[in-house]
Amino acid sequence: MPEPDPRAAIRARARELGFDVVRFTRASLPDSAGKGLDQFLTLKCHGTMDWLAQNADRRARPDVLWPEARSAIVLGMNYGPADNPLDESNPAGRGLISVYARGDDYHEIIKPKLKALARFTVENFGGDVKVFVDTAPVMEKPLAQAAGVGWQGKHTNLVSREFGSWLFLASILTTLEIEIDAPEQDHCGTCRRCLEICQTAAFPSPYRIDARRCISYLTIEHKGHIGTEFRTAIGNRIYGCDDCLAVCPWNSFASASREARLQARAELVSPELGELSLLDDASFRALFRKSPVKRVGRDRFIRNVLIAIGNSGDPGLAEHARRLLADMSPLVRAMAVWALAQLLDQAEFAKLRDKYLPLEDDTEVQGEWLHDLPADTGNVRRRTQ
Repeated sequence: MPEPDPRAAIRARARELGFDVVRFTRASLPDSAGKGLDQFLTLKCHGTMDWLAQNADRRARPDVLWPEARSAIVLGMNYGPADNPLDESNPAGRGLISVYARGDDYHEIIKPKLKALARFTVENFGGDVKVFVDTAPVMEKPLAQAAGVGWQGKHTNLVSREFGSWLFLASILTTLEIEIDAPEQDHCGTCRRCLEICQTAAFPSPYRIDARRCISYLTIEHKGHIGTEFRTAIGNRIYGCDDCLAVCPWNSFASASREARLQARAELVSPELGELSLLDDASFRALFRKSPVKRVGRDRFIRNVLIAIGNSGDPGLAEHARRLLADMSPLVRAMAVWALAQLLDQAEFAKLRDKYLPLEDDTEVQGEWLHDLPADTGNVRRRTQ
């Protein structure tokens, strides 16, 4: 009696669980994946994402991470938006949240499905398994390309001929020997749209990214003050940036996500900046209780909101920034000062500086108050940019 075919059964069960792509490859990666990671880390392009440097040797080598693994089941879940984010009107006074964060946290959606598929695999075909969804040292994009899910585009994200740039990735390593699929080829051609649309020049060359210049990194991963050279370019993006994804021509073949929990919540599409600035810790956690936005915390999020307020060109929003000059967080106070410097005339700003600067004990916030003054003004240390 022939052995049952795990590929067909696993693929069918994965689709039942809600995965849109199911492919198979070896539990290993070419040396080029590790070399690319080494260069990225050596040049410090990962910024403050120290977790990327941890276990770098295992991150680029699934066979080192788990020597017993023989095969990888690579899965994709479509989170495509109903409309192109670049077509949104983004009226003044409203913020822009990345498509992936407008619905529920994808980790909470994918993990149970992934574990269910892993159990199904073991129960029906034996072997041992380990599951990964963006939370463990596995380079999922090179693995996905090896499995034929898509290819890493010039913006370094995965591109699919069927789903464009809108795929969440997950994988299962298994000790089973499973027939592999053909890898995907690069179909970017001469297109450079993703590189040219970037407002902060985060791509030093095709297929390379300097995360320290990326708006998604700055508004999500970066925990400190955002440098002045990036603030205007951030515009009204208050969590992430979809520009390089959304401009990809392969999105013309994409469709909206079939997973209801990944679809945008109305209150997270173009939310009002003034209302967001009022959020305290409790109301922030309540609004974003199911969203990945909750992971940045209230202070970093309000930092982003204040940058968007400063870029709004709307003096009517100045009162929201002024109210935050006495906030408990220096991160918030500093960006409140910067926002007011963009919205108020010099005389109004000077009055606020005279009132609040003598009370300020944080050097970063002091630096924002003194940023445009002569270098010998006062005894307060100026921040150098």
